[in-house]
Amino acid sequence: MTQPTSEDTAPTANWTRTVLESACTEVGLDADGATLAKFTNNAVYNLTASPITVRIPGSTAIRQRVPKVITVARWLALHDLPAVRLVDDLPQPLRLGEHTITFWHTVTPGSPTTSSPNGIELGEILRQLHALPPPSDPLPSWNPLHAISQRIQEEDVLSPVDHQFLLDTVEELSEGLASMQPMMPPGPIHGDAFTGNLIQSSAGAVICDFDGAAHGPPEWDLTPVAVGHLRMDYATNFHQQVVDTYGIDVTTWSGFPILRRLREFQLVTSVLPVLSANPSLNEQWRHRFTSFQRNDNARWSPYR
Repeated sequence: MTQPTSEDTAPTANWTRTVLESACTEVGLDADGATLAKFTNNAVYNLTASPITVRIPGSTAIRQRVPKVITVARWLALHDLPAVRLVDDLPQPLRLGEHTITFWHTVTPGSPTTSSPNGIELGEILRQLHALPPPSDPLPSWNPLHAISQRIQEEDVLSPVDHQFLLDTVEELSEGLASMQPMMPPGPIHGDAFTGNLIQSSAGAVICDFDGAAHGPPEWDLTPVAVGHLRMDYATNFHQQVVDTYGIDVTTWSGFPILRRLREFQLVTSVLPVLSANPSLNEQWRHRFTSFQRNDNARWSPYR
């Protein structure tokens, strides 16, 4: 998992600690000493007393995706794809009031000398995933603008002008996607495939975070790492590694500019519903938003 941060330094995230403790009590787990590994769209806690990771959605839109996340996790396990695994003998999901909590086997990390996940591993996992037969419970059709629109509706921090800009961008991208000519047939996709959603285990990298899984264009799964190369100051060219492993360079395709704009819009709006609950995201979010408005090539940093 990612390096834990202290929730003691983020008091607005204390509600997630309360939910964690209630969830663990409900299923007989010990929450003492649990560390907050990440809190953007989901609060992700690693338990100390058990090799279990607890995932708590941070917004209504994310909670609505939990049944799909469970379906995808079980589908990938059925086909033995390298991915995080649900804990089978715990409720999936556990519902506590408005919250839907899931429990996962904590990934056993590799040795200290093991390299971080890279584009070679991502390209291989995507190649395998795109070749799988679809799950028996059909995946929803790819519709990223629906989720983005939900997040825009939930936001409570923007000025009316900034809010309208986001609505106008939804319309702009809707028209662009409608005119896009695919180069590959649609099928099961991860929906948010980049090296940040790989975890290095003792047996190799596994993929996580299935909130964006759908039946849609495989080109979309190749877009995040390409945009990451263009927007982030990564020391490694993960995009070229994916190209070499998967065999396709999505940036040479005529539809890439549309998907690049969509991916950047997604990265700008992804944390809107939790900005007020997690103000530590605000500085980087504002930088991304301003850069996206200007349609410039400024470098962005990962949310912390």
